[in-house]
Amino acid sequence: MHTVVIAPDSFKGTIGAADAAAALGEGWHRVRPHDRVRLLPMADGGEGTLDAFATAVPAATRMPVTVTGPEGTPVEASWLLLPPDGSAPRGTAVVELAGTSGIELLGTPARLRPLDAGTRGFGEAVAAALAHGVSRLVLGIGSSASTDGGTGLLTALGARFTDAEHRPIAEGGRGLARLARADLSGLPPLPPGGVTVLSDVTNPLLGAWGAAAVFGPQKGTSPDGVIALDAGLGRLAGLLPADPTTAGAGAAGGAGFALLAWGATLVPGSAAVAELVGLAAAVGEASVVITGEGSYDAQSAAGKVPAHVGAVAAAREVPVALVAGRIAGGTDVSAFAATASLTDLAGSPGAAMADPARWLAAAGSALASALG
Repeated sequence: MHTVVIAPDSFKGTIGAADAAAALGEGWHRVRPHDRVRLLPMADGGEGTLDAFATAVPAATRMPVTVTGPEGTPVEASWLLLPPDGSAPRGTAVVELAGTSGIELLGTPARLRPLDAGTRGFGEAVAAALAHGVSRLVLGIGSSASTDGGTGLLTALGARFTDAEHRPIAEGGRGLARLARADLSGLPPLPPGGVTVLSDVTNPLLGAWGAAAVFGPQKGTSPDGVIALDAGLGRLAGLLPADPTTAGAGAAGGAGFALLAWGATLVPGSAAVAELVGLAAAVGEASVVITGEGSYDAQSAAGKVPAHVGAVAAAREVPVALVAGRIAGGTDVSAFAATASLTDLAGSPGAAMADPARWLAAAGSALASALG
């Protein structure tokens, strides 16, 4: 009898990590019903981070909260309360930007708001967690809809950003063009256990590799808009006590930089999530590990979930298999004992994306036959 750990990331835009892990487990059990399967969905700070923790930590509690979404309208969201432990006697709060200020909340490209979307809702959820009295914050900042430099989230926490006439600047990146003053004196102190920020990018705040230039176009920003937003972020950089060249400062449209200014610590998301959910211990008891993501390509080796899970498994000499929506041609998959492509199983990318749970279950069965 095998012990199988299933630890995928979300398959972006089609199925979350928790549901993906469940489908893979169902498929494995069709072939090997007596094996012990442990679902340990992973995340890197973006969409699915909350669900990953909720599945991995059964005693976690979802805490509902209504926040201001990226369109300025109310969004029903939640943050996750992890049970107390030695380092967090009053519990740890996990707050996900994707569920409060994320681009997925906008639904369609026609609803993108490149200059006006903001991070106020994320800050409101963080404020709710602090009001609950938690000992530590873990913040996932992937999948942002905005490029506001985190001014929205800091405003929700008590900061003030004003123009030359001492008037509050507009929401979103548009307001950065008039930014003249930043007052952080109203920010609350960090909780006793600190604030850990999970990110899967290492971009600085400004310049050719910065928040506006690299991620702005993905959020619908025009070339002129990119120039304007980068200039606005430059104004912000001159006012906040943080280094804009820090790796990850450009994450989430500059929200990483804002959190650095508050005193938070930025860390690689996949590694931190793995540590917090106990991946290494689970893998140490496993005979097979399965990981995966939507698209596996050359960039996947640079800190993405499959690479990290693979490294943890390799260190313990446990075979690891890869499942992906697509595996790019020419990509090195020699580190994996077996692979499964949903596109190949379904016959086309469209078919795979139309019913990902079905094809993930098929992948689980195929891997059980190959590795069982």
